[in-house]
Order: sequence, then structure tokens, then C-alpha cells
Amino acid sequence: MNQNSILMIDNKEYLRIPIKTKILSEKDDILEIVKKYTEGKIQKGDFISISESPLAITQGRAIPVEKIKVGIVAKILWRFVSNVNYGIGLRSPTSMQCAVDEVGNVRILLAAFIGAMGKVLGRKGDFYRIAGKQAALIDAATTSPIPPYESCVIKGPENPQKEAQRIKNATGHETAIMDINDIGGCWMIGGSDGIDKIFMEKVMKDNPQGQGDELTPICLIREKK
Repeated sequence: MNQNSILMIDNKEYLRIPIKTKILSEKDDILEIVKKYTEGKIQKGDFISISESPLAITQGRAIPVEKIKVGIVAKILWRFVSNVNYGIGLRSPTSMQCAVDEVGNVRILLAAFIGAMGKVLGRKGDFYRIAGKQAALIDAATTSPIPPYESCVIKGPENPQKEAQRIKNATGHETAIMDINDIGGCWMIGGSDGIDKIFMEKVMKDNPQGQGDELTPICLIREKK
């Protein structure tokens, strides 16, 4: 989805306006990108949504697979990650290695053990509860269709709360950093001090920015009067 769309929440209509940009890189500053591409489009009272992967890319968190040295722990553990219909996640040696790099061997091994015990008990999600947010946010290579990132593992962004607040301080608009996919997964991983997490996860749940090659890392949310 890459065109304006309207969603009704609590008897109010909200317009979602995806903003197209260039392909971002680690040479970009997300704040300057927001200011440049929303100029003349943003209005008083608008909320700003930023996709987590493009933010991570600007922080140098996209790692080419050829630069990832896969260790023994990652070589073993990735095979035990469940197949899911919304992406590869940590079910590849390189993405699992990035998770190890983020949180350490001990925490990953503990998460794997507790996750396995949880499955025996019929419980899901224990691995990521123990491994933590940064492990959960990792996107495997081929997740992004945009060159050169189709051959990169993209780690989750650093300090999403701080980045959202930085954008608000500079623009005056409440800002959220969102992790969203096309099958209904929507998670605000960081937001400015006046943002409503529940509202943002409702208003962005159907992923108005799209999941493919739309190049719309920014979305404005505007109440339709």
C-alpha cells in the first residue's frame, strides 16, 4: 500500500499519508530526511510514523552477509527456529549470528533452552522474551527487496525512543518508531513523550506504508476533520 488511506478509530477518521524518499543509507540522518521529505506536506497536529528498518539503515545497522562470520552457536541454533509465514527472522545462520552479536552467547543459549521448554509445555514466544527486543527486531537477508539491502541482515535500530524524541523536539510533531508487517503484526518500539502506543498500533496495524519497494519509510497520520 503506498497511497493515502483512511481508517476509523473511536468514531474518528484518520488519514495515513505515506511519504516517499530516496533509498536511505548510513550517510543519512533520519531527522534531516524527515524534515526534507515532509516539508510542505506536514500539518499542525500530524503524527509521524517511522519504519524501524530504514531508521536502522541510517545508523549503519544493515550488515552485508559476506561480512558476517557465523560462529558455532549460530550454526547450531538457527536450525531450531520455527518456520513462520511472515518472514525468515532468525531462521538463517547469518541472522542468528547477528542476534548472538547483539545479546551474547549466554543469553541466546538461555533463550533457546527456555524456548524449547516452553514448546514442550505448549507455550510460544519464550525465546524472544528471554533474548530480548533486539533479537526480535532482526530482519534476515532477502527481507528487504531494495538493493543493496536484499543481501544484508538488518539489525533493529538503536535508541528508538531517543530518536523519536529527537524528531519531535526538532519538528514539534509526536513521533513513533514502528515495526510492522503485512500480516497484522504492529509494534511501536519507541515513541516521543506525548505519543499513545495503543493508538499508534491501531492506526498503523494494516501497514499503510507497505512492505515492498514503495520507499515510504515515513507516514503522516492526520485526523480528518
